[in-house]
Order: sequence, then C-alpha cells, then structure tokens
Amino acid sequence: MSDRTDWDRLRSLSEAEIERLASEDPDNPATRADEDWDDAVVGLPPLDADAPARPAKRGIHARFDSDVVAFFQSGGRGYQDRMNTVLRRHMEAQLGKKAGR
Repeated sequence: MSDRTDWDRLRSLSEAEIERLASEDPDNPATRADEDWDDAVVGLPPLDADAPARPAKRGIHARFDSDVVAFFQSGGRGYQDRMNTVLRRHMEAQLGKKAGR
C-alpha cells in the first residue's frame, strides 16, 4: 500500500491548524459527543445455539496506538477478542447506517 500522506503540506501546517482540522473531522472519535457513545457495548458476541456462526478468524499484521493496546491489555487475557468485538460492533453500526439510507 502506498503512502498517500502529503508530508510537505502537513509539515507546513501550524499546530493550531492541525488541531482545527482534527476538530472538524467527523471521523475523529475525540470530536464525538458523549451521547454518541450511549449505545456503545463492549462484550463478546453471544454463544447461544441460535446465534449465527462466527466468521473464521484471519491473522493479519496491524499497528495500533500503544495506549489503545495498553488499555485492552489491562483487561487481561482475551484483549484481542475484545478489540475484535469493538471493531465488529463498529462495522455492524456502519452497515446498519448504510442499510437505513
């Protein structure tokens, strides 16, 4: 995958400009209102017999911010499953938004 970052433009921005751009980014979780997280659920998918079969897991190499990894690891064993669950819930929410268009 090629790097699409315009490093020269980024280096030319002031810290205030970077902060302004970040605050206007709707995908920046730091700009989300607290009520946007009201329905957030962190947990493992159900294991009951009526639940659809889970997709097979696929090993990948991914890089995460160190504080994010530390947060999930602080919960003990199963931190990768918890990270997967958060990503799955986000995916399901996004797919639900697209279906509701």
